Amino acid sequence: MENCDVLVLGAGAAGLMAGIEAARRGRSVRVLDHARRPGEKIRISGGGRCNFTNRLLTRQNATERFLSRNPRFALSALSRYTPADFIARLDAAGIAWHEKHLGQLFCDGKATQIIDLLLRDLRAAGGVLSLETEIERVEREGDGFLVTTSQRPIRAASVIVATGGKSIPKMGASSLGYEIAQKFGLDIVETRPALVPLTFAEQDLARTAPLSGLARPVDLRLGKTHFAEDLLFTHRGLSGPAILQISSYWREGDTLKIDLAPGNDIAAALSEQRDAAGRQALHNALARHLPEKLAHFVVAEAKLSGRLAEQSNKDLAKLDDQIHRWQVRPVSSEGYRTAEVTLGGVSTDALDAKTMEAKQVPGLYFIGEVVDVTGWLGGYNFQWAWASGWAAGQVA
Repeated sequence: MENCDVLVLGAGAAGLMAGIEAARRGRSVRVLDHARRPGEKIRISGGGRCNFTNRLLTRQNATERFLSRNPRFALSALSRYTPADFIARLDAAGIAWHEKHLGQLFCDGKATQIIDLLLRDLRAAGGVLSLETEIERVEREGDGFLVTTSQRPIRAASVIVATGGKSIPKMGASSLGYEIAQKFGLDIVETRPALVPLTFAEQDLARTAPLSGLARPVDLRLGKTHFAEDLLFTHRGLSGPAILQISSYWREGDTLKIDLAPGNDIAAALSEQRDAAGRQALHNALARHLPEKLAHFVVAEAKLSGRLAEQSNKDLAKLDDQIHRWQVRPVSSEGYRTAEVTLGGVSTDALDAKTMEAKQVPGLYFIGEVVDVTGWLGGYNFQWAWASGWAAGQVA
């Protein structure tokens, strides 16, 4: 039997941060994980350079950029541990970084630098990491908890659940955190894959198959939600940052409206071309403004053909509508296999927003992806991991 003050379940971004902060307060801390290596999502994030936060996150825009049944729940942690705080931690460790697009920050070198920093900080604070350890049961014992593992039972005054969501199961993702929450009477908001590519029905794939591999800046709308990002046609449907972003809002049956050439008045341009180069085939004339494969696709979708000179103003308006207001209805997503995060999770109604502690179970905390807080693409979910882990580590 082993005893500790704080037992952290999960050695990802949130769990390591919580372990560090609790240990720095003089608490005896052990971090457990069933994996062979800690921080695997950190390691693969951002093409191996880790999109570790987003500089544009503020208290004012957080309720828009984080999805939850209670969008204000995340404000406390996010406002007390900000992107600037994590940047300062990297700067102090000499880890170089750069900004890419829309406030997204990446390491100049490998993402493993961040994992190494977290592990050094955990060791320096006196925390202990145990890998390849399965968590079998979590039970209440007196004022604390008894956790049965594949190695040994552990008694802990506090337990922090940082086991993540269901996304990327090949890396060991599981529903363990939700099962622990339900055992202690906490509600779970229905989970689903988020930040995930969307797939088409076979009849739609037959039309878009020639476009597979084509990337394009677009304006993408679903109701009042709008993203101006790149879209990627795939052999299964659509991907790219615009689609990953909208996937968190999309539900089966929803239709996406896509502007394939934002800011370009193609109908007016083709009208001018019609006088000077009317003998051109319509798709060749359009290929001056769009990639050739996309031009062929749009002309076919608009059910037009022939030379440019043969197109009436009404035809050009129809083509323009197809370009700027293309509508498509995906049938599904690629699921947890490729989803970057899990939408839904432990209900925020059951947690204290300042401490992340379960209101009805003193000493039990839930942080990171396992909670019903899901950020936009671009470093927001890592910032939630750092902030929620930091918050729990101050009190556990």
